[in-house]
Amino acid sequence: MEATRGRLHALVKGNVQRVGFRAYVQQQAATNKLVGYVCNLEDGSVEVIAEGMQLGLEHLLAALRGGPPGASVHAVDVKWGAPRNQYHRFEIRPG
Repeated sequence: MEATRGRLHALVKGNVQRVGFRAYVQQQAATNKLVGYVCNLEDGSVEVIAEGMQLGLEHLLAALRGGPPGASVHAVDVKWGAPRNQYHRFEIRPG
């Protein structure tokens, strides 16, 4: 059985800035061997783009819905797609 790779683009809304959310996402991505980035957006949300094995992406999505202590996630808008293979690691980008 061939493992499936994918791409997750998520916008996380709620109290998700200044609570360690980006570091939390980076740790979750490392645990799941994903590449991509996380960044804060001007509207107070957090954007996540991750690529890797589908199961790892699903684990990351579950983590995004919960967030770290101190965060309060109200919604996660998700788009799935094919990987573009443009990332070599997972990074926190300035927002």
